[in-house]
Amino acid sequence: MEKIAAWAVHLFTASGLVAGFFGLLAAIESDYRMAMFWMLIALIIDGVDGTFARMARVQEILPGVSGKTIDYVIDFFTYAILPAYLFYVAIPLDGILQLVGLIAILMSSAVYYGIDEMVSEDGHHFIGFPVMWNMVLYIYIFLMPDAQPIIFFIATIAFAVLHFVPILVPYPSRGGRFFRLTLVVTVLFLGSALVNVYVYPEQSVAGQVVAWLSVAYFAGITAYNTLSQKAGT
Repeated sequence: MEKIAAWAVHLFTASGLVAGFFGLLAAIESDYRMAMFWMLIALIIDGVDGTFARMARVQEILPGVSGKTIDYVIDFFTYAILPAYLFYVAIPLDGILQLVGLIAILMSSAVYYGIDEMVSEDGHHFIGFPVMWNMVLYIYIFLMPDAQPIIFFIATIAFAVLHFVPILVPYPSRGGRFFRLTLVVTVLFLGSALVNVYVYPEQSVAGQVVAWLSVAYFAGITAYNTLSQKAGT
């Protein structure tokens, strides 16, 4: 029974790749609303599968199966490759800028995944901007629909560079300073994202406000964590 539960957790994790592929199919059909919906489903699966894995003691029950490797495969597709494709088809940039942005997303993500210290020693923070291009594209398409495309290009290059800048970005599910508040903000952000995607191309004022306040919180707590570490506090 324990092995069945452990395998069920791994299959649940793997279902994130199915959600990501459905997102790709939707993006190919230019249905960006459904593409983002499936990306959010994949994100939610990724956010809770670790808890299930600990409950089912998967490392102990199935030591020969690496849930972390399964996670990496799925995450790279749903957090890098699919958003890169969405950037390519949904952001109306001139050809060369579009290609440069696309390459920046993919190359920076691939190199970032190869860095051993991409999570802090205490496990509470990502070091550098994590590979969360799914949420970057969510902001571009659903929170900034009227912005000039060149802004998206500049922001994309900036985020790609931030992969390799030693800022401390909260890892919402792993504790750290203001853990409970960060977890609440994360849930609110995801809830507002579901609302904003659901009403698209219309806009929900409440959904937009919650989303931007959540983004401001994560930017602020990242700055606070980084500066606090440099100050030795």
